[in-house]
Amino acid sequence: IKKRLEKCNQDILDYVEEFRDFSKMVLSRLAGLNNYKAEVKSEVDNLLTRIERAQRDIDYFGSVTDSNTCIEVHEDLVKQQLFEEAEEKKKLKLMLNASCDHMLAGIKSLKIVKKTGDKHGCWMKDPGKKHTKIYLLNGSVNNVILEFANIMTFMESNHTLKARRVTLPFAWEGTGHVIYQGFLFYHRYGSLNEIIKFNIQKRNIIDQMLLPGAGRIPAYQLSPSTKIDLAIDEQGLWAIHAEPETGGNIVITKINHITMAVEHTWDTSCNSKDAEAAFMACNTLYVVYNFPSGGTSRIQCVYDVLDAVNTYEIPVLHFPKRQGSHSTIHYNPKEKQLFAWGDGSQIIYKLHTKQKV
Repeated sequence: IKKRLEKCNQDILDYVEEFRDFSKMVLSRLAGLNNYKAEVKSEVDNLLTRIERAQRDIDYFGSVTDSNTCIEVHEDLVKQQLFEEAEEKKKLKLMLNASCDHMLAGIKSLKIVKKTGDKHGCWMKDPGKKHTKIYLLNGSVNNVILEFANIMTFMESNHTLKARRVTLPFAWEGTGHVIYQGFLFYHRYGSLNEIIKFNIQKRNIIDQMLLPGAGRIPAYQLSPSTKIDLAIDEQGLWAIHAEPETGGNIVITKINHITMAVEHTWDTSCNSKDAEAAFMACNTLYVVYNFPSGGTSRIQCVYDVLDAVNTYEIPVLHFPKRQGSHSTIHYNPKEKQLFAWGDGSQIIYKLHTKQKV
């Protein structure tokens, strides 16, 4: 029994020792697991930090890329617009014959050819034909044209007896009509903005058009009967008018006199306030101003559609030796002079020109 007890004690001691070794091993492994857990936790925290930093970098570079893209798109739009504007100017120069390079430098003299008719009216030659006929359109509303063989016939005292009378199917409005290459172009009375093309010799209407934006206010404040002022220069037919949307500033439109189609329109910086008339010469608008009570007419606003004239360096040009007002002033490109109607007088102004700079 004693031996068996000793053996049991020894077995217990052995079991206790094994249990101790096992416990040490378990504790050691648990300590290792804790250390590994801490290492894993540290690695995970580090990985999360790096992911957050990478996300911030991605967001930053994304915003920079988007900004550069916007800048590149904006620059491309500007380049495209500049290219289109340059191409448009090239087309305009071709259309308007850029070789027309002279500008008005002064008004040399005037000649009162005759005094006949009402306060308002219009008289002219046809610069597109090789003839010397004179046309007189009396009044701001009428439908009869007087045609004279030449200026000498017009100047005779009984000139109306020698005139050929041409009756229009519709009356005109205002005094802004022109005759070009055998056709009368005029604003039809009672219409907002209808322009009629009338064959003078055949006495019939050839075509008509509506001028967009025109007819709502006078082209010139001091000539309220004229809503649309037509003009002729070296490049052909133009229309001059004002619009409420431009603050009363004058608008000029190039019209194809054959097809009666609008070719191009320009908003000018010339205001219609205190203006009495205007004319086109060599692609350039010259606006004539005066006082409401009448006085010395003066050109003090110039607009060149091709930007070939530095308008800020042009001095005010005064009309010589005359007090009063003008109903119309039209440029004759063939004779390089102005045909004007002033207070019932038919006047010719001779011009002094110079090369555009």
